[in-house]
Amino acid sequence: MEEVLLYQKLDGKKVRCQNCAHYCNVLPGKRGICGVRENMDGKLYALNYGKIIACQIDPIEKKPLYHFLPHTYSLSIATVGCNFACQNCQNWQISQAPKPQKPILGKETAPQAIVDIALQNSLPSISYTYTEPAIFSEYALDVMKLAGTRGLKNVWVSNGFWSKE
Repeated sequence: MEEVLLYQKLDGKKVRCQNCAHYCNVLPGKRGICGVRENMDGKLYALNYGKIIACQIDPIEKKPLYHFLPHTYSLSIATVGCNFACQNCQNWQISQAPKPQKPILGKETAPQAIVDIALQNSLPSISYTYTEPAIFSEYALDVMKLAGTRGLKNVWVSNGFWSKE
C-alpha cells in the first residue's frame, strides 16, 4: 500500500483522485471506480502497490508493437483493478477482481525484483499491461525508474483514459 501521487484533499476527509479522467470523489473508507484506490482517513492509497497478479514473458508483438524491438520478448506485469468495466474484457477476472470493496489479490513483489526477472531472462523490456497501468502507476513508475538505469525499455499498454495531471 502506498499513498498515491495524484489526488486532492477536499472538505472534511473527502478526496478527489486525479489519476484518471473519472476524477473520483472518494469518501473515507471507500474506493474509486478502479477498485484499488482507497481513502483512508483523508489520504488516498494505492492498495495494489507491489501486488503483482500477472507476470509473464510475451512476444513484444503481442503489445501490439511491430517496429519496436521486433522479434524480442517483454516481461509483462499487472496488478488487479481497472478504471473501465468493459463487457468483453479478456482479462476481466483480474481487472474487476477488487470491485466492489473486495480483497486486493497479488504477490508482493518489490520493483527491483521485476527488473531482476527481466535481466535474468535477458529481456530488453518490461510491459505494463493486462489491466490498465494507470491504476498501478505509482508502482510502475518505481519499476520504470530502476529499469531505465539498467537499460531496459518500458512499454505501456493503456486504454488512455488518464487525467490531464
